[in-house]
Amino acid sequence: MVREISAGGVVIRHKDGDWWMAAIELPPGTPAAPDAATRAPRPKAKTILCLPKGLIDPGEKALDAALREVREETGIIAVPITKLADTKYVYVRSWGDGERVFKIVSFYLLRYESGRIDNIADEMRIEVGRAKWIRLEDAPKLLSYGGEKQMARNAVEYVRSHAEP
Repeated sequence: MVREISAGGVVIRHKDGDWWMAAIELPPGTPAAPDAATRAPRPKAKTILCLPKGLIDPGEKALDAALREVREETGIIAVPITKLADTKYVYVRSWGDGERVFKIVSFYLLRYESGRIDNIADEMRIEVGRAKWIRLEDAPKLLSYGGEKQMARNAVEYVRSHAEP
C-alpha cells in the first residue's frame, strides 16, 4: 500500500463579531473521494467543501507545507497558532493506477494575517474551484469529510477555551 503524508490548515479570523474559517470548494466535476469516516462514495453533483491541504515536499516540514498549501489554495497568508491533530485514512485512487493509499494529514490551527481569499494562480483552478470564508461555528456541518469536520470542531473548541488566539 502506498503512503502519503500531507499537511493542511484551519485558518481562522475574527471579523464582525464572529470567527470565520477559510475553506475551499473543489472544481465542479472533480471526482469525489470517499468519506474517510464512512468509506461511502460522495455524490458527484454535490459541492465538495474542504480544508486547504497537500503533500509535504521532500525536506519540507509539515507546518511549512501547511502554510504553503494555505497560501497556494486560498490566496491568504497565515501564521501558526497550534497543531490540531493528525487524520489517518485509506482511500483508493480514482485516477491512474487505482491503488489503495494510506494517508496521514497533519492539521494546524492558523490565524489569518493578510491577503484576499480566492486570489489564487490560474493553474490552481484545477485543484480549487474557489476559496471562501465560512462561519467557524458552521464548518463542522458544511465540510465534506469526517476528519476535516473534526478539525473544525477542534478549532471551535480552541477558540472557546482561549483568549484571542
